[in-house]
Amino acid sequence: MDRLVNKFAAKLIAAGLAGNQGDARPLVGGLDDVLVWNRSGSETGELEKIFAGLSINSLVFLRLKEPYATLIGYLAGQARIIAPKDCETRTFLHDLPVIPDFETGVVIETLKRSKSVIVASPKAGPLAGPIIIAHGTVSPEQGFVVASSVCFACFVKFFADYLDLLQAGCAGVQDHKIFDAVTRHLEALNLETPLLMTAPFTTEEDVYRAIAQAGRKTVALHLADSYFGNISYRWNDTLYISQTGSSLDELVGCVDPVPLDGSSSAALTASSELTAHLETVTRTGCRAILHGHPKFSVILSMDCSPTEKAACDFSGQCHIKCPNPRFVEDIPIVPGEVGTGPTGLCRTLPAALENSRGAIVYGHGLFTTGRDDFNEAFSTLVAVESMCREKYFEKVRMLRSR
Repeated sequence: MDRLVNKFAAKLIAAGLAGNQGDARPLVGGLDDVLVWNRSGSETGELEKIFAGLSINSLVFLRLKEPYATLIGYLAGQARIIAPKDCETRTFLHDLPVIPDFETGVVIETLKRSKSVIVASPKAGPLAGPIIIAHGTVSPEQGFVVASSVCFACFVKFFADYLDLLQAGCAGVQDHKIFDAVTRHLEALNLETPLLMTAPFTTEEDVYRAIAQAGRKTVALHLADSYFGNISYRWNDTLYISQTGSSLDELVGCVDPVPLDGSSSAALTASSELTAHLETVTRTGCRAILHGHPKFSVILSMDCSPTEKAACDFSGQCHIKCPNPRFVEDIPIVPGEVGTGPTGLCRTLPAALENSRGAIVYGHGLFTTGRDDFNEAFSTLVAVESMCREKYFEKVRMLRSR
C-alpha cells in the first residue's frame, strides 16, 4: 500500500494537477491492515474520520494547482452541482457535487452518493478549497482516476462555457476577469513530437513495446489522462489493442491480441471501442490507431453557435445524433457513443478516418491513424490539438473585440 499511495500521488503531480512541495502535494491514503498516507499533514486527522464513516480503502485529497484552482473555484462558486457535458463525465462521473466548506459529516454524506466532492471554500487554513476529495473501494487508483477526471471535465466545461457566453453576448466583466486569470496559468503545448519506434515490426514483442511507448508518450505530453484513451496496432491478422480500464502509461501486460477473424475470446477484455478500431483498420488500411483526450480538441468539438442551437432538433443528444457536417479545418467532428448500437462509434468514426488524418468525436476525444507505426498518429495528435487550441483563442479574441 505504501508503494501505491506514493505512486498515485506522484501521478497527480506529474499530470500538473497538484504542487510538489509541502502542503501543496496531494494526500493519498490507503487502508490495508493499517491506514497509510503518502505524506504527513495536518489534514489527516479529519480525513481519517472519513475512512471511519465510509466503506472505503483509499482516499485522495487534492489541493488544486493553477489553472485548476481558479477555474474549478469559479465553477464551484456558481452552483452546488457542476454538470459538464463531455463524454468522460456522462459515462463515468455524471454530475459533480460541490459543498461550500469542509465539514466532515457533509463530506461523508456526499461521498456516500458520489465518487467525489468539490470543496469550494475560499477560506484560509489546511482544509480550505478549492479541493477535490475522491475515494476508492478497491485501490488508490480509483481515487486518482476520479480526481483527475474531475479536473479534466471542469477544464473543458470552463473553456466551453466561456465561449458559449461570448457567442450569446452574455459574458460579463467577472467572466472576462476569471478567464484572463486562468489563461495566464496555461502551460504551452509541447510540440516536440518524440521519435517513436519505427516500422517494420518483426516480432510480436516489437508490437507490444511500440504500443506501450506510444501510450506513455501520450500521457507524458498531457494528451490524455492515463486512464482514458486507447491504442491499437494491426500486425499480420491480429489487432493488438489496449484493455478496457487500462492506463495508457502502463500498458505492459494490458494489451489484448484480437484475431481479425473473431476466432478468440480475447475481445472480452479489450477496449470498449474495439469495434470502431477493427472497422477503421479494415476500411483505411492503417496499422496504428491512437485515441487521446486532448482538451481543446474536446472543447471545440462541442462548440455550437446560438443560431445552430436554435435550429437543432437534437438538443441534449448532440453527442450521438448531430446531423450536421462539422469540421475544425480539415478534421471532421462526428457524433457517436461507445459500443455497437445504432449510434455507435463503429458507425461514424471509421468513415471519417477513411478520408482524414484524424477525427474528433463530439465531447469525447481525438482519433488519429498511422499507416505503418505510431509516429504519424502521434504527430497528428499533437498537430490537431495545437490547431484546436489556436482556433479556440482566435475565436475568443474575435468575439471579445466586437
